[in-house]
Amino acid sequence: MELKTTRTLRGPNIWTRATVLEVVVDFRAEGDFSTTQWKTLRDRLRRLFPAVLRTAQTHEHEAIRTSPASTGLALADLLASAALALQNAAGSLVEFARVSEMQEHGVCKLAVQYREEPVGRMALQTALQLLAAAVEGREFDVEGPVYELRSLDQNIRLGPSTGSIVRAAQARGIPARRLNERSLVQLGQGCQQHRILAAETDRTSAVAEAIVQDKELTKQLLRAIGVPVPAGRPVSDAEDAWQVAQEIGLPVVVKPKDGNQGRGVAVNLTTREQVQRAYAAAREEEDEVLVEKFAAGADYRVLIIDGKLVAAARREPPQVMGDGRRTIAELVAETNLDPRRGEDHATPLSKIPLDEIADAVLASQGLSVSAVPAAGQVVLLRRNANLSTGGSAADATDLVHPEVAARCVEAARMVGLDIAGIDVVASDISRPLEDQGGMIIEINAAPGLRMHLEPSSGKGRPVGEAIVDSMFAPDSNGRIPVVAVTGVNGKTTTTRLVAHILRTFGKRVGMTCTDGVYLNDRRIDTGDCSGPKSARTVLANPAVEAAVLETARGGVLREGLGFDQCDVAVVTNIGEGDHLGLNGIDTLEQLARVKRVIVESVAPHGCAVLNAEDPLTAAMAAYCPGQVVLFARKADHPALLAHRERGGKVVFVQQNAIFAAEGRWEAKIVALQSVSLTFGGLIGFQVENTLAATAAAWNLGIPIEVIRLGLESFINNAQRVPARFNCVQFRGTTIIIDYGHNSSALLALLDAFQFLPHERRLIVYTAAGDRRDEDIIRQAELIAQGFDELVLYEDQCTRGRADGEVIRLMREGLQKGTRLRHVDETRGEMIAIEIVLRKMQPGDLVLIQADQVEEAIRFVERHLASLPEELVREPRPQTVTSR
Repeated sequence: MELKTTRTLRGPNIWTRATVLEVVVDFRAEGDFSTTQWKTLRDRLRRLFPAVLRTAQTHEHEAIRTSPASTGLALADLLASAALALQNAAGSLVEFARVSEMQEHGVCKLAVQYREEPVGRMALQTALQLLAAAVEGREFDVEGPVYELRSLDQNIRLGPSTGSIVRAAQARGIPARRLNERSLVQLGQGCQQHRILAAETDRTSAVAEAIVQDKELTKQLLRAIGVPVPAGRPVSDAEDAWQVAQEIGLPVVVKPKDGNQGRGVAVNLTTREQVQRAYAAAREEEDEVLVEKFAAGADYRVLIIDGKLVAAARREPPQVMGDGRRTIAELVAETNLDPRRGEDHATPLSKIPLDEIADAVLASQGLSVSAVPAAGQVVLLRRNANLSTGGSAADATDLVHPEVAARCVEAARMVGLDIAGIDVVASDISRPLEDQGGMIIEINAAPGLRMHLEPSSGKGRPVGEAIVDSMFAPDSNGRIPVVAVTGVNGKTTTTRLVAHILRTFGKRVGMTCTDGVYLNDRRIDTGDCSGPKSARTVLANPAVEAAVLETARGGVLREGLGFDQCDVAVVTNIGEGDHLGLNGIDTLEQLARVKRVIVESVAPHGCAVLNAEDPLTAAMAAYCPGQVVLFARKADHPALLAHRERGGKVVFVQQNAIFAAEGRWEAKIVALQSVSLTFGGLIGFQVENTLAATAAAWNLGIPIEVIRLGLESFINNAQRVPARFNCVQFRGTTIIIDYGHNSSALLALLDAFQFLPHERRLIVYTAAGDRRDEDIIRQAELIAQGFDELVLYEDQCTRGRADGEVIRLMREGLQKGTRLRHVDETRGEMIAIEIVLRKMQPGDLVLIQADQVEEAIRFVERHLASLPEELVREPRPQTVTSR
């Protein structure tokens, strides 16, 4: 079995809305299995890793497992099941997998869900090795790879603090996107977004962070507002540390001035030796060291979020209890076997380290790691209770006295933190600090949340929810309006028209299309930007108030959508299709399945705008989670009438005007005579694009008068919508520059030309080499039926075909037409354009199919500007053939 290709689908895709790895695996070398071989394989898998068979879809695939003709498909099912089972065993919980056989018997495509991409990829490779071992009868140790997968997952996944915030956001419908390999996460979209970094938000003050890192300054500020803090000061050396300890009275605490996570902190020190050793340990963390009065009592962490106490926990330092038989090292090792304890911050608790600090703490108790403590003897491994060094925590939220809560809120406000972890030492948290000599000993920015999420005892607190609520208003989901546009033709024009209407409504619009990425009129990226990467770029831009995203099939197949859901999904058409034969999409039905992904991703409150006159597009209505709006040029189209009768929304043409209707209500939007894009309603495909854009804007809640103004003010020129039916009138000649590059586009153009007065039709054209032979031939056939003269060329768009191959296929199709009288053949797009511009005469209609869009437009403009009053009629082609 051979893994051929792997794709990472990071957004909604043709399989599912979940993130999946899509892989192609060749099982042909395995041959066809007999029933006996299947039984042997399943017995081996049951022995090696029984979870595979529990995960496999046995009830659905029993028939294929016993059928030699479907060996590849059955092995693919086992492989996908193994990849799921391995991830689940490692703690990365997934459930979705699908398999299908490709046209080549024994070659299968699998979609396997993942949560963390590296974990999913490693699980897939391990699954291949496991399945190969089972097929060949070899041994395979599953425990080792599962341990590696678990370690990888814990190292790369979001930690408990960040994860809790992200889950809370997603529960409110707020989208989340991880921006780096650490804990930087974007919540929301565009201008509605906020960003978090662990338990810091984009509202967390850098000044406040700097203040709390300076522990001496923090004490001074808190003391000034009457918050009880310990006495002490910075020290210059070990002797000074002991001097301060004597001044303020033993016991004392020694800690780095700007430390965090308890590193270098030693508490309850009573001897000169302890103080001096602690000073040396603190100096290893930082140059400046503090000595403070030790406050007797329990160690509490109080969490303040947005001026409110949200959670509190009583922390215990790492410790073990003797049993009179085992050494301290053995007791620690057993404690560290607790599945809640991990090597990092991804688990509720951390493993207890046995290091120099632990040795020192043990020594102060007259012990060592090899000592055997008496039964019931409690042995401390640290003086501080930080979870990061093995401590534990019990929830104490309901015990906190209101006065204690008030002091903590005042402390957070004084230093300026929106989220603060307040370390409190008190004998009883249910009494005021002043009554018991309790103190606030430290304030922490970016506090760890896991002690509050999963305390060792007591109930977890919704701290992630509290942080999300502090950033987003109760009625906010952090989203901006998102319109996704797809189809075979008309995508770019519709996208630009919707964006224009939104701008007319006063929105700052981010737009992606095949011409680039735009923020209002400013292009911020060039090239074909109709894929998921460009969509994510727009949604990450904090200046964007609404997004209109052209969504091409290639990006959906390559990576899935660049967004989780949209407010409006527009599908212009399927027609005769395009790009068939690529990436396993061979039929119109399969192409429609790809385009349908945006419809399936409509938000429940959103809608899909579908072309009622295109059967495959109209059929997508059944898959929309929200409403459906149908559009058609004919008001009496049966699908339109039936949808309206059911109370559905429709947009249509009546009396050469666009109308919107819902049930029995209807309203005129705009007269087509006022919409220059449609040439007064004469250009059918532009009317359809206008209908689609009108329906999208209407369902975004834009007022009708604003929609009308947007439609009337949209200018379809080469600057605003390059090569989308740009019409140039030049000395009696009509020149159309268009990007149309498939048979559906040619049919639409030929329909439009009926309404443009002309005597003769000329065309510059080439077919893209990555189309099927029959598609290239079909395009040539349409040209031969609809044009008088053709300038045929090859240039950059041969796309893998040998030189001359596209022209050869075009010649074959040209033989099927009856109108075409003359063909010029040449190399180079600009040379071909020059030929036709020199041939044109008053009364001609010239169609220039622009492949290199911007260069072609500039060439036409320069050439027309250079022509004398009397046009030169003699063409100068490289190669000329007559037909």
